[in-house]
Amino acid sequence: MVTINDTTLRDGEQTAGVSFTRTEKVALAEMLFKAGVHHLEVGIPAMGEEECLTIAAIRHALPEGTLMGWCRANKNEIKRAAELQLDWVDISIPSSVQMIEHKLKLNKLSLLRKMQACIHYAVSLGLQVCIGCEDASRAELDFLIEIAQLGAEAGAQRLRYADTLGLLEPFTVYEQVKTLIASQPLAIEIHCHDDLGLATANTLAAIKAGAQFANTTVVGLGERAGNAPLEEVVTALYQCYQENTGIQLSALPALCKAVSKAARRPVGKQKSLVGAHVFTHESGIHVDGLLKDVRNYQGLDPQLLGRHHKLVLGKHSGIGAVQAVFSRIGVSLNQLQTSQLLSAVQAFAIDRKRNPSDKELLGISHQILGSL
Repeated sequence: MVTINDTTLRDGEQTAGVSFTRTEKVALAEMLFKAGVHHLEVGIPAMGEEECLTIAAIRHALPEGTLMGWCRANKNEIKRAAELQLDWVDISIPSSVQMIEHKLKLNKLSLLRKMQACIHYAVSLGLQVCIGCEDASRAELDFLIEIAQLGAEAGAQRLRYADTLGLLEPFTVYEQVKTLIASQPLAIEIHCHDDLGLATANTLAAIKAGAQFANTTVVGLGERAGNAPLEEVVTALYQCYQENTGIQLSALPALCKAVSKAARRPVGKQKSLVGAHVFTHESGIHVDGLLKDVRNYQGLDPQLLGRHHKLVLGKHSGIGAVQAVFSRIGVSLNQLQTSQLLSAVQAFAIDRKRNPSDKELLGISHQILGSL
């Protein structure tokens, strides 16, 4: 079973303009844990005292949680992570030639020696270590294997394959992860960004190839286009592969709403799974099919997420939808009335560019039926 290691409170908060208060971070951590997300990347000790106090508060609130901190290959940062009683540390190192040479100004040998020393130190402090391979998607595969082998010798337990720039597609991810798993001893954690809109697909591909851990963020928060959304990854695993991550799908809408509010990032109405309109139907052909059997146009049962489908009237509605919706609000119609109301509803939707509310539908019915 894949383990979700959610990074909403670390990488998610790195979204430009997003800043969680300590109270918000603790509350969100508790919601995540209650929903079944028991592995959390909670912050960056190097950010300073305020961040460390927040990490400490999360540790106090979740004594049974498996908590990770993000550090550079820096012993002072690693020491602070241990002092905060974190369980894991992600020691992040650039793994592509681009970043090794043009970001750190190091060579591969120097980087590997520094990595090994930091892993040894972290292990000596009682921390479990994930090697965070930044920009792994642009790294040479042989070098990633070397990182993993030397990291394992130093005491690391897993390797984070990070598609830092969101450059990959699922087929390459699958092949890369499959090769990595066959060539070195560490467990693989997949970390995908959504620059091409493929973060969820890439995460699923990595899991299919054998990745045991996956990073996500609630509502896909994160740098630039964000990270693989928690709600999409866990629901897709259940729907497509019947894989139970231990996370309660019914808790996801409320969790997404809470994160969206704290981040001040509204969830789009058509955002997959949790958007306000994703289980809403207007088209006459679709509504007719739903009224006959919901399975005709309902591939994912909204009740899994504690939701339900909703019929609305508009420009694309048909006779069956009008009868069903007006029946729901207590108005019984004959054939002539239905036809008249359909025309009126369509005219309303075209003029106002929206669906009429139940109150407005009652007003339209009173106006039309009173004249018949």
